[in-house]
Amino acid sequence: VFRAGIAMSNLRLQKRLASAVLKCGKNKVWLDPNEANEISNANSRQNIRRLVKDGLIIKKPVAVHSRARTRMNAEARRKGRHMGYGKRSGTANARMPTKVLWIRRMR
Repeated sequence: VFRAGIAMSNLRLQKRLASAVLKCGKNKVWLDPNEANEISNANSRQNIRRLVKDGLIIKKPVAVHSRARTRMNAEARRKGRHMGYGKRSGTANARMPTKVLWIRRMR
């Protein structure tokens, strides 16, 4: 939301063009709220490129997608946690085929 009292709708084109120029989604494009008037004048990719160079339009950093929780859960699984009857959805045969067990015995 802009402090200057300018509606977001007039920058829709600029945001779309910027996302194409920056090769990212519209969500990753940051338009300087203080320079809304300046940005609203830009109506071509060339103008958008200039604004990117001037720093009025910025590509936001990629959000963190941490695997820490997954690693901790996998570690616990190795110890046999979270493996009770309530967590099993496949049949016993699907989880560890009797055929495989038989082959191991035979070898």
